[in-house]
Amino acid sequence: MTTTDYATYIAGLPRVLAAAATVFRDARGHVLLVEPNYREGWALPGGTVESDTGESPRQAAHRETVEEIGLDLKPGRLLAIDWARGPERPPIAAYLYDGGVLDEAALKAIRLQEAELLSWELVGRDDLGRYLRDGLAMRLRAALDVLDSGGGAVELEDGRPVAG
Repeated sequence: MTTTDYATYIAGLPRVLAAAATVFRDARGHVLLVEPNYREGWALPGGTVESDTGESPRQAAHRETVEEIGLDLKPGRLLAIDWARGPERPPIAAYLYDGGVLDEAALKAIRLQEAELLSWELVGRDDLGRYLRDGLAMRLRAALDVLDSGGGAVELEDGRPVAG
């Protein structure tokens, strides 16, 4: 296969997006959510994996944490990977990492990226559905279940665990 043939082959393959986020909690187990200014609803600190530059999901989660909330904290273990389909976009492979428990000093050190975010809030598990879209709420609850159980990362499709 020539270089041109290979490039044509690659250009014809299906596309998938990748995203990565970090789950930060406080001592009470409440989750840190951020409020974007560019769309409705809340989110976790995170965003698109810049795969064109060679960035990995873990690197993206770290970069987004620094950019969005000003904390230079490396992500912990992988909690969940979700194959999330949407009607007006390619599927997204969404990675969720453990950010650990933030103490009072870390919470006070949060500095929002004002170009993209309006505010942040610590939200209890029972209230996540009021803040998050259904798919993200299910994905986050699955990740919290992993933290509660001490088990390994969970594979999800559209926020629901895959029977395997």
